[in-house]
Amino acid sequence: MSEIRNEGLWESGELKIDWVRHHMPLLEGLERDFKRTKPFSGLRIALSVHLEAKTAHLCEVLAEGGAEMYITGSNPLSTQDDVAAALVHEGLNVFAVHGATPEEYESGIRRVIEAGPNIIIDDGGDLVTMIHENYPELIGNVIGGCEETTTGILRLQTMNREKRLLFPMMLVNDAACKHFFDNRYGTGQSVWDGINRTTNLIVAGKYVVVAGYGWCGKGVAMRAKGLGAKVIVTEVDPVKAMEAVMDGFSVMPMSEAAETGDIFVTVTGCEDVITREHFMKMKDGAICCNAGHFDCEVSVADLREIAVSELPARQNIKQYLLPNGRKVYVIAEGRLVNLAAGDGHPAEIMDMSFAIQALSAKYLVDHKDTISRERGEMLHAVPESIDREVALRKLEDWGIGIDTLTEKQRVYLYGNL
Repeated sequence: MSEIRNEGLWESGELKIDWVRHHMPLLEGLERDFKRTKPFSGLRIALSVHLEAKTAHLCEVLAEGGAEMYITGSNPLSTQDDVAAALVHEGLNVFAVHGATPEEYESGIRRVIEAGPNIIIDDGGDLVTMIHENYPELIGNVIGGCEETTTGILRLQTMNREKRLLFPMMLVNDAACKHFFDNRYGTGQSVWDGINRTTNLIVAGKYVVVAGYGWCGKGVAMRAKGLGAKVIVTEVDPVKAMEAVMDGFSVMPMSEAAETGDIFVTVTGCEDVITREHFMKMKDGAICCNAGHFDCEVSVADLREIAVSELPARQNIKQYLLPNGRKVYVIAEGRLVNLAAGDGHPAEIMDMSFAIQALSAKYLVDHKDTISRERGEMLHAVPESIDREVALRKLEDWGIGIDTLTEKQRVYLYGNL
């Protein structure tokens, strides 16, 4: 029995899913293949990903492949109730509501785990963490899983290093067709979609502070520059800081950037990136938001402790009045701004990312008897063959052909392998 807000919303959700279907040709192709071959026949898949239209289409594709789907969201504010209703209307199992309380959010995670999944598709690591901590008796059912995000991979690496990870995990985020495009171009565009939609303010001429210069941070900084902003990058990695300088951006500690920035975007996957000391240095009217996975990068807890008052300033924006008389604004409670205040990455970008998810899940099933299950060796790179397949399918959709190596060239490069 699903747990959603209102199944009567399904028609609105179906319109959203129909729209992305027409802009996700890779998934459409995989859906045709899976419908014929049924690679997930008899298997249960537990999925915790931001529950909006593009994710819904991935769920449809996996279901067409024979999977029994158990679906929840990976962020309380990114779930779209009408999309959840559309999936339930199609006969899938969904446990998610927009604006879920911490207890409701945890209940959704528990419900999909309690189904006894064979494959886990995770976004941030909550499913994997909970099944290990609270449902060890179900781990034997799990063939393996796929992780979508940098944050989730960091959690997996800790578990693997400590030999606590008990089934194989595919590092989807590290695939070339994921982080090159999804993290850079997807995050770059969708973050600014969310900020601009929510604030209705101009970006040109403002100082934008981007905390973190990984693939996502590069995309956010690139798009801010394109919108006419003066970009400041903060970093803890000296190599990434150097790269930001060579890309034409100012680099400084957050303690200095806090005094200059008009808009702050955290993209680190860490916690306490912007804290009380930084809030007290900010200009009157500074806007903070987070594009990392969890809502601890902008320390809203610190802000609430020092604020004289807190009140809504605009839909999805809170105003905090500080003791010095200045106001600081936070978008979407410090949760993922591109999803909690927008529709997430463009459909064409998620088409590639979710194609890798689907093919990685199939890879786990196809190699369940040979893939390493040794403790401390549970993390597996997405095979280059999957990256190449996704890239070639995308190029074909664009009507673009590329060269291939002659046999002589192949031998020159790789020898007689």
